[in-house]
Order: sequence, then C-alpha cells, then structure tokens
Amino acid sequence: MAEGGDRRGAHLILVGLPGAGKSTLGPLVAQRLGSPFVDLDTEIERHEGRSVAEIFSRDGEVRFRQLERLLTEEVALRSNLVLSPGGGWVTQPTLPALLRPPGRIIHLDVTPATALVRLGSAAGARPLLSSADPGAMLEHLHTVRAPAYGIADAVLDTETLDLQELVDQLAALAVAWGAGVG
Repeated sequence: MAEGGDRRGAHLILVGLPGAGKSTLGPLVAQRLGSPFVDLDTEIERHEGRSVAEIFSRDGEVRFRQLERLLTEEVALRSNLVLSPGGGWVTQPTLPALLRPPGRIIHLDVTPATALVRLGSAAGARPLLSSADPGAMLEHLHTVRAPAYGIADAVLDTETLDLQELVDQLAALAVAWGAGVG
C-alpha cells in the first residue's frame, strides 16, 4: 500500500527482556501521549480467563503463541496504541510485520543481571523463567533474541536513563514518528 494509504495510526511497540520496563514505561508513555496502553499478556489473560503461566502449563507455548497472533491481528485494526507485547513476541517475524508499517518498535535494552534484579521473586512466576536458574535463562533469552531485537527502530538503554528520561525519550520518538499519538 502506498505511503499515506494506510489508514491505521502508528503504534509504539515496546520490546525487550522480561524486566526491561515494558509494563512500567508503557502506561506512563501512553498517558503522556494521550493514547491507550495495551499489554498483550494482560489482554490474553483477560480473554482466556487464566494466567499466562496457566496457558503455558496446560496448553503449551505453541498455544500461547497462537493467542499472541490472534490478539496482534486484532490490535492491527486499531490506531495509535502504546503496545507492550511479551518478550518472545518479537521473535516471531510475522507478528511485528502485522503492525509495521506504520508501527514503530523500540527495544528497551537491559542486561540479564539487571532484569533479574528488577524481577525479583516474580521471576519464577514467568513461564520461561520458572527454571532452577532464572538468571541463566535470561542470559539464554538475551542471546537468542538479540537478532529479533535488532529489527527495532530505536534502542533505549533502560539502565543508564532514569524513568523520567526514558518516558521523555519514548514520547519524543513517538511524536517525531507520529506513533502512539492519540
């Protein structure tokens, strides 16, 4: 479709490891922009009436990824969202493709060690981190997801900037791109 022919507004999509700050920054940036915030995992839980951990446990990761796809297809029909998909969403090339263009992806970069500290005791409640060594699993995810994070339109280091600086930079990028601006 020719540029300008796509009637959907651009989404601002935050990706990164668990603990990168997607669920913390997303609502703050959405509020600043006057846009709705959608956490895909929360929406999947609402639609399914059970937690992501339960979906993984009972139905497996394949089913969860199918639910992510269905919800991404729904979100693609909406405009100007600040979107926080789960950490593995970006590793499925067809999902970002549903939102780009006009959507823009920001990689919220964090080291696995910092992510683990931020997650604290909640790390074990996450299906992919419920192993005996969640730190090692975060290292593994960081390594295998690096190429997928490389598709991002911009990268913000969530360790060197404070929360307000991150919100300011995300909002500035969104405005410059026309993404997520309600």
